[in-house]
Amino acid sequence: MQIITTSISFILLIGLIVSPSFIIYKLNQLNVKYNFILYIISAILITSILTLFFAWWSHYSDKILLSYYGYNFDSMNDIERFENVSTENLDKVKNLEMSMMGIGWPLKAIMSYLVYCPYLLIVYIITFFYTKMKKKNIQKRLNDVEAINPKI
Repeated sequence: MQIITTSISFILLIGLIVSPSFIIYKLNQLNVKYNFILYIISAILITSILTLFFAWWSHYSDKILLSYYGYNFDSMNDIERFENVSTENLDKVKNLEMSMMGIGWPLKAIMSYLVYCPYLLIVYIITFFYTKMKKKNIQKRLNDVEAINPKI
């Protein structure tokens, strides 16, 4: 069960890393006039939804794992909570229970998105200069070909 929840979390993390590049790629294919504005708007919308889903999933997957290990959410004390948990899984369950304490998943999503936002600008700047250099190299090659074979 832990492999399934971890793999889904990993897929969502990969989606957060790859989605800005994918958005730029699609916008460059469309050849729109205001590329940066459309990129920022679409990237903020898509990545904020992914971040919210990722934060919710991390909270929900902890609940799934706790119930899988036998944790009782409806009990009134620690003895009842841990009575169905096997002794080898007791440390895992206690760690999962402690990780669920504190701030909720919406606040975790907002805080993590504030850290993630500069990544959107970094990806845009890197791809902007990369495409500019690529176009410059293509133009240089065309000029070299024209110098070797001038049109008559």
